[in-house]
Amino acid sequence: MTMTSDLMELPEADIQKHYPAALAMMQGFDHAPRIGSATEERVERSSGIGTRRRFRSTTPGLVTRRVERPEGVHLLERIEAADGDDALVSPAQAQVMNGLRRALAISLAVAETYAERTALADLKRANLAGDLPAARKTEFSELLAAEALISLHVLGNALAVLMSSHLGEVTVEVGEVEELLTDNGQLALHGALWELDQDIARHASDDMRLVATVAAFAEQVMDKVAMRAQMAPRLEPFRMAAWKVEADDLTIRGFEPASRAKSTTLTMAFKKPHEVVGNHIAKYQAMRLAKMIMAYDFDRRLNPFVELGGFIFTFMGDGRPGTGKTTLIQMMAGMINDYCQVAGYPFRYQNLSTDNIDSYQGKSGQNAKAFINTVIDPTVIGFGTIDDIDTLAGKRGDRQSSAGQLEITAVLMESFAGANTVVRGNCTFGMFSNYPENVDDALRQRAGARFLVDGPQTQEDYIDILALLMGKNHDIPLGAHELYAAQEIKTAVAASFEGHSRPHEEGLMRVFEQVSDQVGELDTIAKLGTYLKGIQEADDRFTGRAIKNITDAVKVRAMDFELPDEWMEEPDLFLFQPYEAKLGMIGELRQPITVEMVIQEINRYADSEFRYADKSDEVAIEDMVRDFGRTEEAKRRYLEGKE
Repeated sequence: MTMTSDLMELPEADIQKHYPAALAMMQGFDHAPRIGSATEERVERSSGIGTRRRFRSTTPGLVTRRVERPEGVHLLERIEAADGDDALVSPAQAQVMNGLRRALAISLAVAETYAERTALADLKRANLAGDLPAARKTEFSELLAAEALISLHVLGNALAVLMSSHLGEVTVEVGEVEELLTDNGQLALHGALWELDQDIARHASDDMRLVATVAAFAEQVMDKVAMRAQMAPRLEPFRMAAWKVEADDLTIRGFEPASRAKSTTLTMAFKKPHEVVGNHIAKYQAMRLAKMIMAYDFDRRLNPFVELGGFIFTFMGDGRPGTGKTTLIQMMAGMINDYCQVAGYPFRYQNLSTDNIDSYQGKSGQNAKAFINTVIDPTVIGFGTIDDIDTLAGKRGDRQSSAGQLEITAVLMESFAGANTVVRGNCTFGMFSNYPENVDDALRQRAGARFLVDGPQTQEDYIDILALLMGKNHDIPLGAHELYAAQEIKTAVAASFEGHSRPHEEGLMRVFEQVSDQVGELDTIAKLGTYLKGIQEADDRFTGRAIKNITDAVKVRAMDFELPDEWMEEPDLFLFQPYEAKLGMIGELRQPITVEMVIQEINRYADSEFRYADKSDEVAIEDMVRDFGRTEEAKRRYLEGKE
């Protein structure tokens, strides 16, 4: 078996040697909770019928009696009781038992490896012999706390992966993990297993809910530990290492949650590029982005386009209703899906919709975070869309925004350009809106690229879309027209980019002309910077993030080439090449950056911001006019009532 350069094999023998210790913990141990609150045992189902199964001998003449469970945590008994009075262990219960034992053994094996790689193993031996130096007690305490966090996260990580293939449609909310103890690894596992025992008692009324409860518990453990680990010392040896458990297809990479590399089943009606009429720049960039994603290297977990500076991690598509945003999504998702099928890569498409807004506090944010985590999973190619983002994500300061909408806004902002955001190049997120002026300014500026989805524009576009939608069940002649010739992407895109050599929005045009009169032709960095400053003076929302988005778009233009179709059709030519080879092949196609590119991208981005600002201001004015009108009417009725 071969491992990638940054992965080490966790030997099966090292895992299985911990099976006895894992089984002993599942059979029973005493634990007095420090933080968590004990759950009362489930009540009797009816008079004389308990919640535990009663065992009866099948041997004639042999009398047995049930042994009551003593105080303590006895997970095997708790799992067996999940389906009530059935005397046999069900397949689902057996899967949970085996999965839990396996996860515990993996956790113990990784913790042991950490101890041997650090001073913890020696300090444990010294402490056991009573020879621990006083000067090293702080170090010993910190290492034990690190071991506890590692043990807990690996337990949750392994358990989540092992349960993933057994999950059904049932979901369970177990709440935040409370009994998170960091004295040492063993006590940490005892606290976690005590909490799992409580969760099963509370939620696992049948086999489906048992599996869902264990899986939800595993996710909660990972989330809580990952937050705690952000500020904890002595964790670098664990963060810098990565292990592969081949038998379980599990990769342990620091505090990142692992998941099986599974595709989602897509049921949408895919569209071909010629079926997207108009929208030339948006279509062109979407087609190129679909191929860019495929350059992702699963061994290196990085895309060469990210290193070269031409990858689009987030983009916003805006336009009036009916201009083709949904069609653009269907085209891009279809292209990525087809490429992944040829290459044998797992592909996930997810859409965040208004169904994810929940009335329960915190649930909307959890839904948004689950959406992000599903798409950014480094073991898959991902495409995430957020349709109608203006209604889904709340605008801060807007009294009409619900708490759930604001939760989603906060999660998206942190995920798209937060302190912990890592862009690997295996996925992209598209935000789409008919009313982008209603999107929070800071969230909108986290869209690195802008796709103006303006639909058909020319006479040829309208003829093409009419012919396309009419289908073939008619005898009406086409007439003097070359079908889809206007959709020839390179010609159309060249004309579209050229159209941005000068601004389109009236407010930006005034700035452009004023700066041009002042400094002349914009042909140097200094003059371009003066133009950018002029834009900022006209609209103070044009910040440093806007400049970054513009320069990123310019770098994308430097990658203004389409990867050859044969590279996608025959994976050995490009997709299956080593990372360095792919980097070199892409580098040879890169084009030099020109002044024209920079001006066009400044105008494209600034046009969109001025367009959003003008609409936003107009909407705000209309709202104020309505408010003033209601106020005046209220005054009139009030005065009439007094008379």
